[in-house]
Amino acid sequence: MDAQLLLEVKPEELAEGLLSRWKALEEQLPSVIRNLEAEEESLLPRMKRAIEAHRIANESVASKKEERNSSQAVARSKLTEVKESVELLSTKGGMVSLDPEWKKIKLLEELENIEAKIETSALDHKEERKLIAKRRKVIEQNEKWLKDRRESNPEMSKYIESRKVMISNFKVSESAHSRMLKAVEKAQPLYEKKVKLQTEIRDTRRQLDRAKELYAQSSDAISLWEGKLASGFGDEVSGFDDLLLDMNRVLEGGPSSFAKKRVEKKKVREEE
Repeated sequence: MDAQLLLEVKPEELAEGLLSRWKALEEQLPSVIRNLEAEEESLLPRMKRAIEAHRIANESVASKKEERNSSQAVARSKLTEVKESVELLSTKGGMVSLDPEWKKIKLLEELENIEAKIETSALDHKEERKLIAKRRKVIEQNEKWLKDRRESNPEMSKYIESRKVMISNFKVSESAHSRMLKAVEKAQPLYEKKVKLQTEIRDTRRQLDRAKELYAQSSDAISLWEGKLASGFGDEVSGFDDLLLDMNRVLEGGPSSFAKKRVEKKKVREEE
């Protein structure tokens, strides 16, 4: 309906339309409220199960992350000991016969660099996985060197023991990290399901509250518009405000409510 047609609608027609609408709402809303209450009742246990499943999944992720971090911390501390042992052995000549390849790739320095990146950089799972794979390769490259010299140099016992603990913890850390990533993948759909159900129940409750509010207002609204139709739209006897006062004033050549307010504001400014 355009503006002109709307202006041509009689007050009685509008009142009858509103009255009809409120009566329909009063009749239909109890059924709507019951359906929404049933929907809320159905959603609640599903939402609770989804929240609990996501909580358990998150705990699994946190547990594996803690295992990874703990093993990494031990391995990094042993990495420092291994480096110190290498420096000591080199000073004493215990590592003079190192393979050129060992000197070339500087395995310990590479391990330190990799761990520094893992510990200090904001990496995604893909990049962190690449660094972990690189660390594994670096460690494997040193296995042959260590095996050949394990029994020939007794001064390396501390170095060998520290390195053994370091590698063991790096492997535990790597395994925990892989299991953590799988747990994260498992937790993601559980999170999405939880959010979806929480949104559904929030929307249902919003609709339910609105339906109850309208139903509570329906009786008064019906009485109001029945009174308007019975007593008119503006007289002191009925106790109703004159809803057509502004319209009738304009039709008689008087100022609109907007024009009156503008004049009043101008007078206030002049008085100030």
